[in-house]
Amino acid sequence: MGTTSSPDTMAAAAGPSLSITVEKNPPEARLLQLGIKSWPKWGCPPGKFPLKFDARLTCYLLKGRVRASVKGTGRCVEFGAGDLVVFPKGLSCTWDVVVGIDKHYNFDSS
Repeated sequence: MGTTSSPDTMAAAAGPSLSITVEKNPPEARLLQLGIKSWPKWGCPPGKFPLKFDARLTCYLLKGRVRASVKGTGRCVEFGAGDLVVFPKGLSCTWDVVVGIDKHYNFDSS
């Protein structure tokens, strides 16, 4: 069985179709196209948080640093300020917030 990967993103497999995608420093035009500045904001201090996504989450980190360990895989994805990150619906992971975060986020339940 083979695996595929994209050179433009970092992903950690969590099954056949679930992976965390990190887009490092996307261009301003992409952020404008997504309407990120109109998305709600959320932040948290350092700590560990188990999460299960019941909807697809896209977030853009304004500050901070996170290590996300994908449940059942032993894989970890790191992301931080300036990164656009997508968590697919159904993914379970633990966020280890190394540096307190501030982010814009958007849930898509479709």
